[in-house]
Amino acid sequence: MKFDTTSLETLIDTTYDSVEGYRKAGETAKSPELKRILSEQAAKRQKTLDTLNAELTRLGGNLVTKGTATGGLHRLWMDLTDLFANGDKVAVNRVEEGEDYLAEKFEEVLKATDLDPTTRTVVQTALNEIREGERMADRLADQYD
Repeated sequence: MKFDTTSLETLIDTTYDSVEGYRKAGETAKSPELKRILSEQAAKRQKTLDTLNAELTRLGGNLVTKGTATGGLHRLWMDLTDLFANGDKVAVNRVEEGEDYLAEKFEEVLKATDLDPTTRTVVQTALNEIREGERMADRLADQYD
């Protein structure tokens, strides 16, 4: 069961970074419509984060309330690069990069064979939501490119 909680903690950290990334991208965006879409996506991703945290506590782990240091550094880098770029295009590119990275992390955990069935279902459901986010990011990239 230790593998389950360690893997889940990693996914939760990364998902937290995703929520913050959507919020940051929404701040960077100039278009009111894009701001709305990114805000809605941040709320959806927050629900995914809450579900993952609930599974972690079910397994006896402690609630994760912050993301990774790498995620924080990435957001700082975004702050600096955003000063010199088109807000909408940058926001969409950041979201697209983040969704691809997040999906890879979830796929890696699902390849593990020693997840308990409930945890596997929770992680698979989260991955499905992330894939929806990937498709949305691809559509936005086409629209704002």
